[in-house]
Amino acid sequence: MSEPTSNQEPTPLDFRGAKVLVAGDIMIDQYWIGDTSRISPEAPVPVLKVESQEHRLGGAANAAVNCVSLGATATLAGIHADDAAGKIYQDLCQQHRISMLSTCCQSGQTITKLRMISNGQQLMRTDFEQDFSTAAQQSACDNIIAAIAQHDVVVISDYNKGTLTDCQRIIEAANAQNKPVIVDPKGQSFHQYSGAFLLTPNMLEFETVMGPCSSEQDLFTKAAQMIQQLSLQALLITRSEKGMTLFLADGSHQHFNAEAREVFDVTGAGDTVIATLATAMAAGMPLSDSVALANTAASLVVGKMGTSSITPLELNHALSKPQLKPGIINLATLAEAVKFEQGLGKTITFTNGCFDILHAGHVQYLQEAKQLGDRLIVALNSDASVKRLKGQERPINTLEDRMAVLSSLEAVDWVISFDEDTPESLLHALQPDILVKGGDYDIEGVVGADIVIGNGGRVAVLSLQEGISTTRIIDSIKSQ
Repeated sequence: MSEPTSNQEPTPLDFRGAKVLVAGDIMIDQYWIGDTSRISPEAPVPVLKVESQEHRLGGAANAAVNCVSLGATATLAGIHADDAAGKIYQDLCQQHRISMLSTCCQSGQTITKLRMISNGQQLMRTDFEQDFSTAAQQSACDNIIAAIAQHDVVVISDYNKGTLTDCQRIIEAANAQNKPVIVDPKGQSFHQYSGAFLLTPNMLEFETVMGPCSSEQDLFTKAAQMIQQLSLQALLITRSEKGMTLFLADGSHQHFNAEAREVFDVTGAGDTVIATLATAMAAGMPLSDSVALANTAASLVVGKMGTSSITPLELNHALSKPQLKPGIINLATLAEAVKFEQGLGKTITFTNGCFDILHAGHVQYLQEAKQLGDRLIVALNSDASVKRLKGQERPINTLEDRMAVLSSLEAVDWVISFDEDTPESLLHALQPDILVKGGDYDIEGVVGADIVIGNGGRVAVLSLQEGISTTRIIDSIKSQ
């Protein structure tokens, strides 16, 4: 049987030249995750036994995370307090390579949303917030205006938490410099956003301001009215399962159908939409194409838990016309993808083997390998290679079957095959950051270690579960 191949995928989207200024309400999204197997004896409520905690950037900060994840340079301007959450905010910005232009308010507290999660479901949310000082609000506005000139697009991410008290000054300053302003709006009225290039309300936010829409024609009429009243160039209304509709000042409109995917969590989906839209526009993409890309990004992010971001590679795969097997990729495409991801600061991990009969030891090993970096490549020996290494009776499963099984694992990002006895040619071509091997090896004894280390990478040796191996499984079956 011939070795499986993959059609060439499109070149990954490249937004590394885009510069986006994100201004708005900075938040920390905190998650307590655990089990709820019992009811409290004090009241008829579930008891959450917290097993893990996590902090993520939320609000305007999540929009900035999305911009950076797409490859753009993002500057974040807002207000945080001099408290523990403020320190977490600064640490997370550094981790995500976000330039901070935020004002530290000595009073109040950094906005925090605590979500309690069990079995993938949100049980409760608790918000921590206080009003910021007038001086902090004024300082934030001044910082935003001063930074406009160094960016291509300005995003106003308004959660109505008190950071953006003078949007008109920001919009006027941006318009004077021909920098488009895109607004994710909040409130009972949108007059404070007059003169912006584009607003992105959801349907509920739009109807709160303009009144209920009894029909599509009613929606079109009220959209045109909002554009005229606020002197907008465009209006993008996100409509949940109905997709999103773009209205232009010239009276035309374009609808983008929702892309059918499993919805896991809509938290932060609006941040992903506006960040993708702004990043694409900052990179020179036409408005219509930018909206189409934002629509695709939204369909991807709702399949993730909590505030999440999308990478250019995920978008590229979602936009690919050929429906390829998940994770199975050819060398030319993989080399390009690896180079691109490393350019975004991602760590690429590489491991290899026969993986003839996948067992629990393999799964644990691959999970541990994935935790070492951001992307995991698994290189599989071809059928001919396995025969040379293991004997004529092997492999039990064909290369196609082995690749299909491995590509279905959550820990595995990419699966590729090689026909040689060792993966050295792949390591030369891909130059991963980390080479992982399982077993009782010295680093010097790992095949390809010299190649990876010579390229500035490192080698990690992971222990394997004792008593579990493909050979032992085969011998056990034969003895039956």
